Order: sequence, then structure tokens, then C-alpha cells
Amino acid sequence: MNIAQAVQAAKAQGLDHLEAQTLLLHALAQDPHDRAWLLLHDTDELHAQQLRHFMQLVQQRLQHVPLGYLTGWQDFHGLALQVDARVLVPRPDTETLVDWALELGPQAAQVLDLGTGSGAIALALKNARPDWAVRAVDASADALHVAHANAQRLGLAVQFLHGDWLSGVQGRLDVIVSNPPYIAEADPHLPALHAEPRQALVGGADGLDDIRSITFQAPAHLKPGGWLLLEHGFEQALAVQALLQQAGFANVQSRKDLAGIPRCTGGQWPEVK
Repeated sequence: MNIAQAVQAAKAQGLDHLEAQTLLLHALAQDPHDRAWLLLHDTDELHAQQLRHFMQLVQQRLQHVPLGYLTGWQDFHGLALQVDARVLVPRPDTETLVDWALELGPQAAQVLDLGTGSGAIALALKNARPDWAVRAVDASADALHVAHANAQRLGLAVQFLHGDWLSGVQGRLDVIVSNPPYIAEADPHLPALHAEPRQALVGGADGLDDIRSITFQAPAHLKPGGWLLLEHGFEQALAVQALLQQAGFANVQSRKDLAGIPRCTGGQWPEVK
């Protein structure tokens, strides 16, 4: 079987064309972005071991194992991040949260990323604003190992802390950002996410338990005028707005993701009068 036939075989099994190309490039130890290479070599025959490896990857992807776990990499806000089953794979929609924080933070801002996982949000912020002091918290020591390794490889100075949300965090902050667990326990989409760490996905019966905790804790850690920005589920914007308003936040608003769905909600801690 040649390269073009292998891609077609994967598509015939139900795999997306671009994902088939990415997995084949990975199986052939080529740059996963170099689709032109596949076109130039489309008649090259695959060795039996290469074909077997590729088909194993295809079957794993069809069983909802994230593409990032299979290749070991995920692009996020211009950064190539190493990912594995210890962390969620960063989604493109989370870049909405990063862009919003970048709009709001002042020069030399004090910024905190809660539930950092692979370090995606914190590292994207530090990469875009080198003058910011960025810290990142996660309750999972395994996740922090992944995040720290990404920071070292990328040469980005982010301070990583092991803890439960804002417990133990010192000082006042200009911006707090978080992509916390927000999927409800009975959500029908959960089975398709079986390969990713459940503790990073599920936020209680209604999906809002962790968002409630963060919203309750954040005011004691924000400077006057500071912002709390939260990612959430596609039907949770109004509920998160209500939680922020109940906690005393002003200028509560939501931002839409790449699909035009309200994906992030934030509020500003009032200035001292």
C-alpha cells in the first residue's frame, strides 16, 4: 500500500482527511504539518511496520483518543505543547480566554492561571507578554510535571504551584484566568472523552462546582479593578454571569468562541471608591 492509498483507507474507516494525514506523517516520523511532503511522496510504498503503526493510530483515533495524545503534540496560540494522558489536550476555543486576558492586563501584570494542565494558557500569556509575572496552579502533580517540562523547553518563566484553586496563593492579582472542569456528571458527551483525565473535565452535578469555588475565592485575591475570566460550557454563560454578579463583580460579560458560542465569562472586581 502506498501513501495515497493509506490515507484513503483511513478515510474509508471514518477518519477525517486532515487527521489521517497528520497520523500518517507521525507514523513516518515526518513533520506533522508537512502535508506537501505527503503529496510529493504519494506513490511511495509503506513498509509493513509503518502501515501497521499507522493503522493502530487510526483505530485509536476512531475510539476517541485525542490526536494530541497520539502524536504527543498540540498547537496552542502559536506554541507547540507536549501533551499526554496526564492532561487535557488544549482546545482552540480556549484561545478566546487567552486573547481576552491579553486585552485586559496592564503592563507588568500579576496573572494567575488556575487548573493549568499542560500549561497552555499560562505559557501563551507569558509568551505574548514577557513583562507579565505569570503563575499557574494545578491540583495534579502529574499535570504540573507536563506544564513545567513545556515551560523549560519553550524557555518561558512561569511559576508553577501545586494546590487546590486559590488556596495558598499569596498577593493580589490583576487577572485570574481559568479553564476549570465544567462538564456535568451525566453529560452524554462524556463517554467520547474517556481518554482524558476525568478530574479535569467533570464539575459536579451541574458542571459548575469548580466555577462556584473559584468565583467565591477570587475576590480576596484580586486587586481593585482586577478581572476574573472563566471558560465554561456552551450553555452555561448565563449561569456563570449570575454567579459573578452574586459575588459582587462588575462589568460582567461573555465572549464567543470560534464557533460563535458564548464560551468565556468574566467580571471585574470593583475599584475602591
